[in-house]
Amino acid sequence: MKSSNKSQPESARQVEKRKVEHLKIQLTQNVEYKNKTNLFEDVFLVHNALPELNRNQIDTSTTFLGKKLKAPIMVAAITGGAKEAERINKNIAKACQRLGLAMGFGSMKAMIVEPTLTYSYQVRDVAPDILLAGNIGANDLKHFSPKVFKEVIKKTGIDILAVHLNPAQELVQKEGDASFEGVYKLIKQYAKILPIYVKEVGQGISGDVAKKLTKLNIKAIDVAGSGGTSWIAIEYLRRGFKNGTFWDWGIPTALALIQTRKATKLPIIATGGIRSGEEVAKAIILGANIGAAALPMLKTAAKGEEKVYLYLEKMIKELGDVMFLLGVKNIAELRKSKPLLTGKLRELSSQ
Repeated sequence: MKSSNKSQPESARQVEKRKVEHLKIQLTQNVEYKNKTNLFEDVFLVHNALPELNRNQIDTSTTFLGKKLKAPIMVAAITGGAKEAERINKNIAKACQRLGLAMGFGSMKAMIVEPTLTYSYQVRDVAPDILLAGNIGANDLKHFSPKVFKEVIKKTGIDILAVHLNPAQELVQKEGDASFEGVYKLIKQYAKILPIYVKEVGQGISGDVAKKLTKLNIKAIDVAGSGGTSWIAIEYLRRGFKNGTFWDWGIPTALALIQTRKATKLPIIATGGIRSGEEVAKAIILGANIGAAALPMLKTAAKGEEKVYLYLEKMIKELGDVMFLLGVKNIAELRKSKPLLTGKLRELSSQ
C-alpha cells in the first residue's frame, strides 16, 4: 500500500476532518495490537517479603525535564484540532494539574494550518503548572519554519515540542506523506533552536535509531513501542479495512526500551500499551524516566475529568504499592531494582 508522497501540506479542512475521524475510531473501535504485546509480562519483579518500610513512606515523586512530578507518569500525546478534542484535552489537563503529572498533545499541525483551531490546544487556564508537551510530525518540519513553532509555543504555553516519527503510519494513511528524506537533518537544525524531544507513535525506537538521535541536541526520547494502540490499525480502519499487513508492525515497548537505554543516556519516556502502575514501575526499572499512557486516558476523558483523575490516581497508587513490595522507598531506588527477564523478551534482548 503506497502513500501519496505529497510535497505540499494538507489544507485545514483535511487536517480537521482527519482529527475527528481519528477520535471517533479510537473511541468506538478496537485499535490495539491483535497478536503482539508490549512484552512487559516478561519482566518478572522479585517480591521482597521483608521490605523494612511503611507504605506511607513511599515517595513516587520525580523530576523530568526540569519539572517536578508527583509520579513518573504522563498522559501521552492524544488529540487536538477539533471541538471534541478541546473538551478531552481540558479534562486531561485538569486531572494532571490536580495530580501533578505531565501531559502531551496530539499533532499541532491543525492549529498551524488553521489558526482558529488553536483553542483546542489551550489548557494553561486550567493547568498552569504541569509539564506540557506539544507535537508535530517529523516530515512536517519541511513545511514550517522554526518561527512558526515559536509562535505555537507562545500561544499554547507548551514546555517542549515532541517531534514524532511515523513512517509506518504515513505509509498506510490515505493522505500519507512517506517522504522522510532529510528528516534527520531537519531535526538537528530545529533542535538547535527549539526545545525538542523525539518520539515514535507506536512502532518503537530501536537501539540503532536511538544512537543516531543521541547525536542531536534533543532533550529526550519517547520509545513509543508496539503493544498498545496501533496507529497503523487506525489508518486501516479509516480506509474501511478490518485487517492489514502492518497492523501489528513494530518493536514491543519493553524491547525498545532496553535497546534505547543501552544506546543513550538521554531521558526516556516509555509509551506503548502501558495501562497500570505496575507497568510504569517495570518501565522505570528497564531504564525509562517516566511511563505514559494514551488510549485509556482518551476513553476516560471522553466521559469527564473525574474519570481521568480516578484512572491516574489508581496508577499512582499501584506504582507506590509495587515499590513497597519491592522494598524501595523512592524512584531513585526503584531504578536500581533488578528484574528477571523471561520468555520472548529475554530471548530478543540477548541477541
